[in-house]
Amino acid sequence: MNKLVFATNNRYKIAEIQHIIGNQLQLLSLKDIQFEGDIPETSPTLEGNAIQKANFIHDRYLLDCFADDTGLEVEALNGAPGVYSARYAGENATYADNVNKLLREMHGLKNRRACFKTVIALFWEGQLYRFEGKICGNITTESSGESGFGYDPIFLPDGYQQTFAEMDASVKNKISHRAIATQKLISFIRSVSD
Repeated sequence: MNKLVFATNNRYKIAEIQHIIGNQLQLLSLKDIQFEGDIPETSPTLEGNAIQKANFIHDRYLLDCFADDTGLEVEALNGAPGVYSARYAGENATYADNVNKLLREMHGLKNRRACFKTVIALFWEGQLYRFEGKICGNITTESSGESGFGYDPIFLPDGYQQTFAEMDASVKNKISHRAIATQKLISFIRSVSD
């Protein structure tokens, strides 16, 4: 079985991607490769941050690895929080802090359209590949649901009556932005591993 390092310290992301991948790949965390500390994320774009993180680990360990960056792009806020989604309410903000700030900023706004976007950067046998996933929907007026993480309690995907946080993980992990990008990653790895 191929081993692949996921360059993140976010345990929620690791669990979600492992659920999507199943037993097709052995996913290694940064902890598994004895990396401690933070990986720089200084790019103004999701794609740039994903590449920067994957490159950082690949250069140090020379292992096949990937990183992702995800942003919530809200139409009425000119694409914000976007690349700053994880630190929208400040550097050490919790998920709840970010959600509450977004709900305050959108108070009274009729246009609640938003898209979640994930970009994955993969270093595979020394080459860089990119995969993108996107899903659109609306921002609810209040939080609903206990599952998921990040903005999941206020994101209602098109065609569904539940927020990501209300959905069973098996449903979310088929339709989400991260699932779409991850499926492209898996398809690519299958195509070059056969």
